[in-house]
Amino acid sequence: MRNTCIILILMVMNFCMGSSVVANPSDARPRTDANVFGHVVDATTGEHLPFVNVLIKGSRIGTITDASGHYMLTNLPEGPLTILASSMGYALAEIDFEAELKTTKEVDIHLAPASINLSGITLTASPTASGFRYQPDAVFMGEQIQRRSEPSFGEMLNGQPGVSMRSFGSAPARPVIRGMDGDRILVLENGERMGDISETSADHSISLDPLAASRVEVIRGPASLLYGSSALGGVINLMTTDIPDQWDANVSGVVSVQGATMNNMGAGFGRVTIGRESNAFTGRFALRQAGDMTTPEGAVPGTSMSNYDGALGWGINTERVNGGLSFSLSDQSFEIPESVDVPEEDVEIRAQRMAFQGRFGKNLSGQFFDQAQLRFNTTRFHQQEVGIERPAGQPAVELIGLEYEQYAFSSTLTLQHKPVGILARGALGFSLNGQSLDVTGDESYTPGEQRFSMATFTFQEVPLSNTLRMQFGLRLDFQNSQALPNEVFPEVRLSRNAFNYSGSLGLNIRPFEGLEIGAQLARSHRNPMVEEIFADGAHLGAGVYEKGNTQLNDEIGHGGDVFVVWERGSVKMELTGFVNDFANYIIFQPTGEVDESSGYEIFQYAEGKARLYGNEFSMGYQITDRLSWQSSMDWVRGRRVIDNAPNRNLPFIPPFRWRNEVEYDYVKGWVGASYMAVRRQDQVAPDEAVTDGYSLLGFQAGYRLNTVGQHVLIVRVENALDTKYRDHLSRIEDRNFVMPGRNVNVTYRWFF
Repeated sequence: MRNTCIILILMVMNFCMGSSVVANPSDARPRTDANVFGHVVDATTGEHLPFVNVLIKGSRIGTITDASGHYMLTNLPEGPLTILASSMGYALAEIDFEAELKTTKEVDIHLAPASINLSGITLTASPTASGFRYQPDAVFMGEQIQRRSEPSFGEMLNGQPGVSMRSFGSAPARPVIRGMDGDRILVLENGERMGDISETSADHSISLDPLAASRVEVIRGPASLLYGSSALGGVINLMTTDIPDQWDANVSGVVSVQGATMNNMGAGFGRVTIGRESNAFTGRFALRQAGDMTTPEGAVPGTSMSNYDGALGWGINTERVNGGLSFSLSDQSFEIPESVDVPEEDVEIRAQRMAFQGRFGKNLSGQFFDQAQLRFNTTRFHQQEVGIERPAGQPAVELIGLEYEQYAFSSTLTLQHKPVGILARGALGFSLNGQSLDVTGDESYTPGEQRFSMATFTFQEVPLSNTLRMQFGLRLDFQNSQALPNEVFPEVRLSRNAFNYSGSLGLNIRPFEGLEIGAQLARSHRNPMVEEIFADGAHLGAGVYEKGNTQLNDEIGHGGDVFVVWERGSVKMELTGFVNDFANYIIFQPTGEVDESSGYEIFQYAEGKARLYGNEFSMGYQITDRLSWQSSMDWVRGRRVIDNAPNRNLPFIPPFRWRNEVEYDYVKGWVGASYMAVRRQDQVAPDEAVTDGYSLLGFQAGYRLNTVGQHVLIVRVENALDTKYRDHLSRIEDRNFVMPGRNVNVTYRWFF
């Protein structure tokens, strides 16, 4: 597959760079010696603008300005023509002129600065918001998020191409990208690490309610240069408006309520923003409660949840600076399914997070750097795993067996520079990350950890022609990690220093309108987490006995992916392929043994060479103005690279999925249906259970009303046939529980 992709890229590069003038049926007029040249300049500052796309309207005759802002188009058709000039951050310019036989005319073009429409640009993948893609991505905002409203981000994004869900009940459900979990993918809040411990274990949740997110960005593939060196799988950025970024000089807000039948869930959310000319203040609050989830086999005890979170924020936007500050607080309490045979025993997770965030941007007047942004997030996170016994006729007895307390800091300074030489707009950045995690309690299965890292990175784009653009980036990290002893691990003294580097090289090719090809190669570097090295004990919340490995080495990954997007009329298709090779891949695998004292299955951290590869395909077809159809498929395979091994499969790899959605949108509302078929997963690791295939049917309807604000009512029916199934990535499946049954979900939102 890789050889085929490389050949395809080289063929398209050769096609694109062979000529700046491409024949088109609409250009069938006789050619002359009519030429036009000139400069493209900023209408406000008079600065010459390099790398601006210049095109003759109605044709494919075009070029790109050089480093001095100069352009030239030759051998034009005689007669009236229109020049189109476009560049990120400027309004489209249209200039009419008359092309005359054997005449060269000078036409200068002035571009007016304009605000950038970011709705379709994935900021997480590019600090310059250039709009060029080098890996597949997706953006969800506005009504798209409302339609996917779920108790957790894992459930919200599950089913998107390449994205599945690690489930342990609704609350701790976490996204999995291309079969990779943990800190091989990063879950961020407003571009910075969240400071919780959701990446460490299946029973840990993301400490933000989905109702609070105003925008969710998903990057499949290596987008970690700006955020860390380990995330070869991808990045999910959860963006809120706790720091207002744009507002009107009045009072605005949103109120939302949600209910579900599967677990008797009720949720409410509200946000209000008070805007002034240059300042704004905002506040939000969310509350969610749910009982045990129900399945076709009955209720699953120990899956209830209760959480709330809120935030206060301030924003500023003047000629000199923009940004603001926010303070947020979240409190989560959810049960973990322990055993249906002992209903008087429960396990409850109680977690709190306090976060203080800031973001400030400034336009610079330097000759090289012209924009700067500083972000930071400092957090305190506290979590308890509580065992609760309810003897008949006696008060409940609580025992805190495991407790986490973490203080974390994450900050990034990004400097954007002007186009220079062969480079378009690019960025240079610096980041600091630190955390101190204390683990206490009689059931501590791992010591604590203290980490500090500092890094510098650069992200650059090079326009090679008006249809071909190259990206390259490099990140250098220094990290110090030290195990912190506790009462169970009093002798731990290991300290590690590591110098890491990660990098990427990408191409974006747009040979003609409607076709886009992107490809990227990347290197990642991941240091083992403390539990992977030292774990030795029963983990009550996860329901397994974990054994670490002090001999683990740093995990090195090399990844490559390519995507092709084709759009013509009412049809849009995207095909992706990826390969990720790892040296010293750290695997959490079952051993087939059971710990006698706890009764839990023993899982061992091991390492070895591994490869994950797969494909994703999606297609959208606008059948009529109101009727549309969406279809997607994805699959991934994970293999250990071991000669002559009878079974080389990696554990916890999602099976093949095929999803279809049809929708009729009549402006005031919509109705639709979905169908997802999941293949039997029998490509399993040694001692890993096989899961059968299944199919799920769902329905959705919505209604929009614009009166005294905007009102949206959404009704969803999930698993409409009450199908009994087990998801291969569900850790509940390890305890022989099936997934949720039929669910009716109702959401109402009022924007004012």
